[in-house]
Amino acid sequence: MKIRTILTLGAIALVLTAVSIWVGRLSYSWLPPQAAAESILIDDLFSFLVTLGTFIFLGVTGTLMYSVLFQRAAKYDYSDGPHIEGNVTLEVVWTAIPIFLVFWIAAYSYNIYQQMGIQGPMELVHLHTPLEMESAIADPLKPVTEPVEEIEVFAKQWSWVFRYPENSDTSTELHLPANKLVRVALKSEDVLHGFYIPAFRLKQDIIPNHSINFEFTPIRVGKYSLTDSQYSGTYFATMQADVVVESPQDYQSWLATAANTELSPAANQATTEYMEKSTAPVEAGWPTVKPAAPPVVNYHS
Repeated sequence: MKIRTILTLGAIALVLTAVSIWVGRLSYSWLPPQAAAESILIDDLFSFLVTLGTFIFLGVTGTLMYSVLFQRAAKYDYSDGPHIEGNVTLEVVWTAIPIFLVFWIAAYSYNIYQQMGIQGPMELVHLHTPLEMESAIADPLKPVTEPVEEIEVFAKQWSWVFRYPENSDTSTELHLPANKLVRVALKSEDVLHGFYIPAFRLKQDIIPNHSINFEFTPIRVGKYSLTDSQYSGTYFATMQADVVVESPQDYQSWLATAANTELSPAANQATTEYMEKSTAPVEAGWPTVKPAAPPVVNYHS
């Protein structure tokens, strides 16, 4: 291979690498704000995959475009191309590179998975007595010495209820202290639900008749959305809740306010829509499960 060709290919590779790294850095802006420590790990993995994918995409499409523009047959040339049979070096290269990339991606992804320690419903398969599941926590190899904020999460068709065992407060909003480890005990009162907060990059299935401990650390003050990631029935799209991350001082103040508030029924969109449908003069659609009674809590928006 001529020196000029080698230098040209090297320059192209450098340009592709620079563009791929730039796109990978840009990919951070495509996602919601990083509101939990665990989101940083996920975003780093996503950026890595975007960088790698951009390099492959530009390399393959660039080669194809070069072939189409500069290596095509001349006009009215209907002759056969040169007969080429086998190229051991090329075959080894295009086999070895994908294998290397697959193992690289798998190793990096598994490392992120281990650091986060996220568990899904398959964990039940490995438990002889799956009454309680181990905690999911970012970087489980580090011992947890800091205080942990305990919160119980109850999912039902179709509402979320959050209970703070320290003073038995209940709420339809999930309030969390910033920069403090939070452990939620996830429980379902009826069917399979999914605890999903996009800004935290965390999702955990909630299995009926099981309590699943799940840990994370909110790091960004603000209001975010919790949604049910599983199709739990007709009104599952209404099963959303606000997630409020606030300073520890504001969090304690909110707990005190909630503790001094009388229990009252919270508004529930699923119940409202079901009642409107039930009282409609003309029956439309298909039968659906009656929503559970609206939650009675200390605090609701």
